[in-house]
Amino acid sequence: MLNSDATDHATGNAEIARQFAALGDPIRFAIIDRLAREGEVPAGALSEGFAVSAPAVSRHLGVLHKAGLVQRRVEGQRRLYSVAPESMRRIALWTLSHRAFWQGSLSRLDALIALEEHSDD
Repeated sequence: MLNSDATDHATGNAEIARQFAALGDPIRFAIIDRLAREGEVPAGALSEGFAVSAPAVSRHLGVLHKAGLVQRRVEGQRRLYSVAPESMRRIALWTLSHRAFWQGSLSRLDALIALEEHSDD
């Protein structure tokens, strides 16, 4: 049986995995990028600039909201969206915690490329 720390870790990883899955779509990734640059944006304005319909953007926003990546605020008839800072912070921390792996992998790749280039001479 898993202890509490292991359960919390697994739950946190599952949440981050859902968030990465949501970000795996290019339109959703672009929506997050835009919200990060512009701050709070009305849903209607987010539809502009994408080669998909407003209802499709709305569905993408729903996926991002369900994944905890965006916050939604209602103001009269408008729905305003912004990046959920805590979720983005958790993703950044997860990425930083795996930095040693990426750096090691990239260093090995650099060495392999250098070896290949040297053997071609």
